[in-house]
Amino acid sequence: MDWNRVEGNWKQLKGKVKEQWGNLTDDDLDKIAGKRDQLEGIIQERYGLNKDAVRKQLDDWVNKQ
Repeated sequence: MDWNRVEGNWKQLKGKVKEQWGNLTDDDLDKIAGKRDQLEGIIQERYGLNKDAVRKQLDDWVNKQ
């Protein structure tokens, strides 16, 4: 799956995102609205990860979907 499909199916995938990154709130997910750069930023903020680590996690997660 590519990120355009994630963005297009955001409402259906929000639950799966929250399962993977449980520190994200419903409000966070609503604000992100499927935008990858915003999701990366909030994951970095909540989990204290660097940008490369977050990108790898997101890439791995997208490939599993």
